[in-house]
Amino acid sequence: MSETGDSEADGGEAPVRKVIHVDMDAFYASVEQRDDPALRGKPVAVGGSSRRGVVAAASYEARKFGVRSAMPSITAKRQCPELIFVPPRFEAYRAISHQIRAIFHDYADDVEPLSLDEAYLDVTRDKAGLGSATATARLIRQRIRAETGLTASAGVSYNKFIAKLASDQNKPDGMTVIPPGKGAAFVQTLSIRRFHGIGPVTAAKMEGLGIFSGADLAAQDRAWLAAHFGNSAEWLYNLARGVDHRRVRSNRPLKSLGGERTFFNDLVSDTEIREALAHVCTVVWDRAAKKGARGRTVTLKLRYADFRTITRAKSVAAPIADGAALLAAGEAILAPLLPVEQGIRLLGVTLSKFEGEEEESDTAAAPADLLSLL
Repeated sequence: MSETGDSEADGGEAPVRKVIHVDMDAFYASVEQRDDPALRGKPVAVGGSSRRGVVAAASYEARKFGVRSAMPSITAKRQCPELIFVPPRFEAYRAISHQIRAIFHDYADDVEPLSLDEAYLDVTRDKAGLGSATATARLIRQRIRAETGLTASAGVSYNKFIAKLASDQNKPDGMTVIPPGKGAAFVQTLSIRRFHGIGPVTAAKMEGLGIFSGADLAAQDRAWLAAHFGNSAEWLYNLARGVDHRRVRSNRPLKSLGGERTFFNDLVSDTEIREALAHVCTVVWDRAAKKGARGRTVTLKLRYADFRTITRAKSVAAPIADGAALLAAGEAILAPLLPVEQGIRLLGVTLSKFEGEEEESDTAAAPADLLSLL
């Protein structure tokens, strides 16, 4: 276990928050390797092995070959011929996730899950009387290993943004502590592609402007950032300085999640458009299953070659049960739009109206949790 900056400061006048981000190591794949000894030490991918399949998770042995989540299975197999595909068992992952969250609540009242395999904990109040956030994170990791047979990495800091970055610093099975006063220096050593909240499209734009690291971002003033990034300027300005005022929220309602893919060559034929829809639906369903989210409304987004964009939505009586049902709903929306008069440059799918949510209009707003598949 590697740690850095293992001291904790009191900060200025206001009490410093203490936040832990816990992230399970290759969660799905690790569960499969735990439950099947024959898979241990071998490159494993959780997901479908068909031509349209997508990798939901990869073991660390597979990651050495460049295999990663959301990668088409055919590409993963090409990069790692010895790759072993295992079908996902989301009920098993969900049960283990509940077990881990029960551990979290022994040490924190405010726990904000991001998915089945990661969560923020606010341990400003020393609920277990352990004396420090560092000691708390250490004990949580020990309990996870003892009670589930799995490993977790943790980041400990004074806000959510830095805690999440820190949890990724010494993976797998590591812990990094970034105390107050050292957050900005830590952030500025990192590539902007490590920044949570900066996606591939924004990162590419930044690199085109000469911003490759947190230090490059910190060198820009608010006016320059506003000119290039609009309403995100203040947020980016703060991130580069290790500032994040968001609180850990125990009840974080998910309104929608989705994925979209921009194509280098416009799609024209019905066949290639349907294949693209199948790929995006597979990734969206994997994300929905990972979050334990079951929605009733599917929204299709198409952007044509002339940049005209349309959205069409369909609601069903019962929550979408699996990836096949999601694809069927998407196909039903797409069918009346075919054939297309001009090429499709972007296709997106969004799932919303989750279980327990109030009934709303079928007209879909911009999704709050959208993954670019570019």
